Amino acid sequence: MSHEQVKTAGEISMKSYWVLSILILTLISGPVVAGNIADQTGQMVFSGADQEAGAADQIDTAQDDGFEADIFQEDQAEQSTHAIVADPLEGFNRAVFVFNDKIYMYGLRPIAKGYARVVPTFARRGVKNFFNNLFFPIRFVNDLLQAKGEAAGMEFSAFFINTTLGFGGLNDFAQKYVGIRLQDEDFGQTLGSYGIGNGFYLMLPVLGPSSLRDAVGRAGDSLINPVNYVQPWELCWGGRGLETVNGASFHIGEYEAFKKASIDPYTAMRNAYIQNRNALVKDLTGAQKLKDSKE
Repeated sequence: MSHEQVKTAGEISMKSYWVLSILILTLISGPVVAGNIADQTGQMVFSGADQEAGAADQIDTAQDDGFEADIFQEDQAEQSTHAIVADPLEGFNRAVFVFNDKIYMYGLRPIAKGYARVVPTFARRGVKNFFNNLFFPIRFVNDLLQAKGEAAGMEFSAFFINTTLGFGGLNDFAQKYVGIRLQDEDFGQTLGSYGIGNGFYLMLPVLGPSSLRDAVGRAGDSLINPVNYVQPWELCWGGRGLETVNGASFHIGEYEAFKKASIDPYTAMRNAYIQNRNALVKDLTGAQKLKDSKE
């Protein structure tokens, strides 16, 4: 075999390796656990699970006080499964939920656990800080679109500080030493601040819970996501996979606890997601806050 043939065979093998790797990363590249909501918003929002747990506690209290527990339990079950958003595609969404559950339990979860064992916490936190700093354009642009001038200024300051003094964003110098705490902003929230409702609920394959509005918002954010412009494309998808696995490594066990605490995990996740997104949208724009303060 000639040198050129060996070189060509090697290139084909390398391309095959990258294709296989990307297929695997694609399967795990979407956040499918409620713990990912906490990673994006800076707080754990398991309101759906809290409702389910609260219902169980109230049932126990009813039994102790001598009430008709069966009737009470039926009422609580009806409340716990009440949809707080239109869900006309529930059959499809439930099937996707099961699919995402398997992807997480047998794909992302074991990989994230192994990754957490090998990579020390300080290094994983550095990777998390790096990507959080890299996503600055998404938050900055949406702050501007929501007329949050002060928040946009803080975003720019934090980006400059972390990029320079924080060694390219590996260290969250702005929060640690300057006290700048950033809020998660995205185009879905921007649309909500303009009065656009959730629409109907969607469970996206691999990507997880969403709504029609937030699905459109994802597309808008992708246009200003720096990772999408990384070349070559293998590096782009590799970066996405690293960010997903690294983020999941901080929330191992939370999704399992969420399911265990829920009577109906699908309904609990749907309600938790929508309630969380509604709370984020109610973080009013600067113009709306000024209007409300005058009233």
